Order: sequence, then structure tokens, then C-alpha cells
Amino acid sequence: MGKPTEGYEQIIKSVLESGAAETAQSWMDAILAENGRVPLIFERMAERPEVLVSHLLYKTSVLKTSTLEPKYVELISIAVSSALRCNHCTDYHVQAAIRKGATKDEILEAILIAGLTSQSTVLADAYRTYAESIEECTACAMKIPGEDQ
Repeated sequence: MGKPTEGYEQIIKSVLESGAAETAQSWMDAILAENGRVPLIFERMAERPEVLVSHLLYKTSVLKTSTLEPKYVELISIAVSSALRCNHCTDYHVQAAIRKGATKDEILEAILIAGLTSQSTVLADAYRTYAESIEECTACAMKIPGEDQ
């Protein structure tokens, strides 16, 4: 069966005909052949083929209907995995981005933007929490000493 390349309905038909276990193994083999390795999460999901198949069906549906070029999908994936601090994911998507034509500068910029956005999110969340708890400690329902002056 290999990696899904046909339309969604045909993919579903193939899954129904082959079954979850055979489909999962076939897709794992195709991922390995294309990328030289299989992400760990896919390996774990493959232990329950229905989980892997449903995940890859969703992923395939999103990517097949995307209007973004594959290189940009990988650059976004690098940024998200960097922001989420998933080193294995970042490594996987860096390699995929290179295979899809991304330059070193584009990859580094995606990582830089991820860091900038992550830092902004941390600061915004911390400042909001501080502002909300400045009058009263929300965790302990006590007034903060010295704030009355």
C-alpha cells in the first residue's frame, strides 16, 4: 500500500480493505524509506495500529488540503516544535525542510521567530498573572504585604 498518495476516499477504501495493522506497517515502511527513519511517536502509535492510522489520516488530510508549499509547512513545523521544546521533532523537521528545499537561513529564521514568540508568550502570561495577583494572592487568598502604600 505504501504512503498515501491518492484521494481521501481511496485512502479510506485501502485502509478498510487492508486493515489497520497492515496499513500501519505499510505506512511505517514508506516513512522509513522516504525519511531514513520513523519518528518515535509513530513507532509507539504503531503498537496500536488504529491510533497510528487515525493520526496519519488526519495529518494526511490536513497536508493534502494545505495551500502552503511543503517547505513552508516544514518551516512552520520547525518553529512549533522549537517553541514546544521537542528536540526530536525539531531535528526531524529540520531534515525534512532541507529535503524540501529550505535554506540554512530560512531554518534559523524559523527557530529565531519561534524563540521570540515563545518568549513573548511567557512574558505576557507572567505579567498578566502578576497584575491579577498584585492586590490579592489568588493561590492563598491573602493580601500581599506592602502593596497598600
